[in-house]
Amino acid sequence: MLWHTEYMGLAVGELRSAGRDVDAEVLAHISPAHSSAVNYYGSITVDYDRELAQLDDQGHRPLRTVNVDEPGAGL
Repeated sequence: MLWHTEYMGLAVGELRSAGRDVDAEVLAHISPAHSSAVNYYGSITVDYDRELAQLDDQGHRPLRTVNVDEPGAGL
């Protein structure tokens, strides 16, 4: 959950720095628990070696870029 929360914050920050309007009212209703990586037993499947190899200087992996036409791209 912490990992998803961190990256949601990074994604919102990147959208806002690019001039996108991200409504705080909408953000109040998102949850890091709604993710395909979190299964019914609460465990998360992660390929640690692959993830660690992608980290930048601040310890974050790069955010995925999307086209604005993709479903869910326009917060």
